[in-house]
Amino acid sequence: MEVNKIYHGNCVEKLKEIEDSKVDLIYFDPPFFTQRKHSLTNKNNSKTYEFDDKYASIAEYLTLIKNVLEQSKRILKGTGSVFLHCDKTASHNIRVVMDQVFGRENFQSEIIWSYKRWSNAKKGLLNAHQVIFFYSKTQDFKFNTLYTNYSATTNLDQILQDRERNENGKSVYKKDENGNVILGKEKKGVPLSDVWEIPYLNPKARERTGYPTQKPVLLLNQILNIVTDEGDLVLDPFCGSGTTCVSAKYLKRKFIGIDVSIDAVKLANSRLAEMIISESNLLNKGTNEYQEKTPKELAILQNIGAFPVQRNSGIDGFLKEHFAGMPVPIKIQGEYETVEDAIEKLENASLGKDYRMKILIQTRETGVSRLFGFESDVTIIKSLELQTKSLMQRFVLI
Repeated sequence: MEVNKIYHGNCVEKLKEIEDSKVDLIYFDPPFFTQRKHSLTNKNNSKTYEFDDKYASIAEYLTLIKNVLEQSKRILKGTGSVFLHCDKTASHNIRVVMDQVFGRENFQSEIIWSYKRWSNAKKGLLNAHQVIFFYSKTQDFKFNTLYTNYSATTNLDQILQDRERNENGKSVYKKDENGNVILGKEKKGVPLSDVWEIPYLNPKARERTGYPTQKPVLLLNQILNIVTDEGDLVLDPFCGSGTTCVSAKYLKRKFIGIDVSIDAVKLANSRLAEMIISESNLLNKGTNEYQEKTPKELAILQNIGAFPVQRNSGIDGFLKEHFAGMPVPIKIQGEYETVEDAIEKLENASLGKDYRMKILIQTRETGVSRLFGFESDVTIIKSLELQTKSLMQRFVLI
């Protein structure tokens, strides 16, 4: 079977055409056993997409799922994984079948995809998540750890300090013979958890096609980044509108898509030709209610590759990369701070910690006096805005 192609037909039969141990990742988003027909029209009302999700019984539905899983296991490489997308309707039944086919020992995660949805009149709690089961074929599965930023409530300056147990078994900061706190190893952030807050596709998003149950490319990007590398082969046996294949093409993976609907195959191919992927303001900006940094301060920290630090008047961030094995604290000169005041706050926040480099981002041209009442080795860097103003002034003088 050729790669980078969408195939029309029954997925179980098509999977039989693929040789053993060929595929790196199988993601599939099968019908959810809703027992109804799904239908949706695209934005300009020129096309209606629909599929039937009705079965004679749960046993018939699970037989389909099991057949696909058995073929998936056969064609997966030893380092490969399968991700099955479902919701509360039959997730408990599907989990049992996946245990039977792949083995309980190869269950890796139950991923919760959480999102905001508009409320409806249905009695009970609002449905605001779906489930993705992650199983590997063997214990020797490929996995790339992804990292997220620390929460705004995290005392990052404390996380970067080593700890040890005292004589009472209590965790305390580790200190050297001079009483100074020993700083820890370089941190990459927080390892990605099994709860993913990725927005559902906005009804007006250009990425939206009008296909029922279409998933955002951003969701598939995260899955592909976890268990595949460039050049790997990704397969979706229920490819629908082609989101998995679009993600694979975007991330430079090979792909195979299968769907029983010829309309879905045509739609998937058109998406692969256009490659429209929506950005998420929610993911880009974050939703942390404890955020104290201004957009300008966050932009400065992002531009220099630094984690933001909240609730610390002397340190605004830490570079993601350490210098000489030690964290590098960053202070941004405040709107009403002199350079000297900003340096003093940074120095006070750094007391007892052997930082080998400390950086102040100067944001206002207030002049710098060296008549400090204390000794300082802070490195002063002018912000890009300040550098630009200085450059313009020099040209005017010329």
